[in-house]
Amino acid sequence: METQRASLSLGRWPLWLLLLGLVVPWASAQALSYREAVLRAVDRLNEQSSDPNLYRLLELDLPPKADEDLDAPKPVSFTVKETVCPRRTQLPPEQCDFKENGVVKQCLGTVNLYQLRDNFDITCNELQSVGLFGRIRDSIRKRVNRVRDAIGKVIGYVGDKIRPG
Repeated sequence: METQRASLSLGRWPLWLLLLGLVVPWASAQALSYREAVLRAVDRLNEQSSDPNLYRLLELDLPPKADEDLDAPKPVSFTVKETVCPRRTQLPPEQCDFKENGVVKQCLGTVNLYQLRDNFDITCNELQSVGLFGRIRDSIRKRVNRVRDAIGKVIGYVGDKIRPG
């Protein structure tokens, strides 16, 4: 009798392991990380975009403070840049190189970290391209800052020499 019970319970182990194997990945796969949720939002942006090329995540701003409520939408802020890959490509955007002088967009909105809900409310606006005048302005600013720093060092050095010790 006891060997019969043992064989019955041993026969159920594969069933229990199968059930456990099905439940554990499902439970852990429900929650997305902040970065994963943003990457899904970028995928959605690419699906809905009418632009000729895919966009890829360029910069991800800091995630919001930890919140245990997976159902609550999380605010996101990130930047995407145009890649060299056409929209019809089968490659994921992460495998595409950024396009030189490609369009850069700042995106704001909310995402849901709960994987079963595919809620994204994202708005992206194109950042103004720098252009020639912007590059000249930035170059002048850098030079002025270098001169200012050099003058500050000279004044500090002269001040140390003049100060009675």
